[in-house]
Order: sequence, then C-alpha cells, then structure tokens
Amino acid sequence: MKKNDWMLAAGVLLLACLSGAFLYGTRSGGASVVVRVDGKEYGRYSLQEDQTVEINGTNRLQITDGKAVMIYGDCPDQICVHTAPISSVREVIVCMPNRVTAEVSEN
Repeated sequence: MKKNDWMLAAGVLLLACLSGAFLYGTRSGGASVVVRVDGKEYGRYSLQEDQTVEINGTNRLQITDGKAVMIYGDCPDQICVHTAPISSVREVIVCMPNRVTAEVSEN
C-alpha cells in the first residue's frame, strides 16, 4: 500500500469514529419515565429518584440507578418483565395484555 492509501484509510477511520461519537453523544438520558395505561398517562416518575411504582395492580416498575425496569407483570407471556432496563429518551417497555407502556421522556 502506498502512503496515500494509508492516509485515506486513516481518514475514513477517523470519520467513522467521529460519526459514532456524535451519534452516541446526542443520545440524551431522559429525566423521567411516563407510564401510560390504555394510552392515557398514568404517571410520570423521575429517573433520578429510586422508587417502585405499582401500576393498576397488574404491573410493577422499578427505578434504580437512573434506569427503569418492569419487575412484575401478571400477563402470561412476561415479555415486559424480560425487556432490558430503559434509560435513554424514546426507549419503551410494553405490556400488551395489560395495555401498559413505560417510555423515557425528557420531561
């Protein structure tokens, strides 16, 4: 490889790293989790405050260390319980049978 080939490869690599840093850096952490039941807002809870939220007796959302996770759902499939913790804006946990969603929001 010639010197110019190495410079081109280094430039492409640098551009890729800068793009990744920009995209990752613009993902802002949310300030709260909005819980909705049947599409209507049930409550809004800060990600900065550790707490456990009972949702209509069917689900339980736990907020710790700036992340929210569904720790209980009385639904048969348990998909909401097995969903990874959420902490970034627009991340969502959905419990279809109980019509419950928890979405990270900027306020």
